[in-house]
Amino acid sequence: MLAAAGTASAAALEPGTLAPDIALPQANLPIGRLSDLRGRVVYLDFWASWCGPCRLSFPWMARLQANHQARGLQVLALNLDERRADADAFLARTPAAFGVAFDASGEGAKRFGVKGMPSSALIDANGRLLWQHRGFRLDEAPELERRIVEALPRQ
Repeated sequence: MLAAAGTASAAALEPGTLAPDIALPQANLPIGRLSDLRGRVVYLDFWASWCGPCRLSFPWMARLQANHQARGLQVLALNLDERRADADAFLARTPAAFGVAFDASGEGAKRFGVKGMPSSALIDANGRLLWQHRGFRLDEAPELERRIVEALPRQ
């Protein structure tokens, strides 16, 4: 699926633009589209079962969800594997304590201009893109979290 995402014609989106209202097939949340999460800040992560850094990011995203859900954060990981069984095997080894959806077509990644995995986007409560990020390293996690927390409503 990386090849399909890498050849997507869509360029990365500009911050401040309305995020594409992508479908979220088979989500483990009561939603069908990204717009169903309006009113919450969404950390949208694009991942695949073969992605090594994705394994590192899942425990961090679980902590992120647990620590900031009460302030309006929703972590949502959109899987791009062509075979659902591959994603399910990954999730059996690396559980997700946050929202997960499955997009074997890769359409969501194309609409966000994803060029590699993992890739992420932060979307504000009004559905506007704040920023996009490619890759994941544990040493950059504190800075990512700081930027996410900045976007959350003040307590």
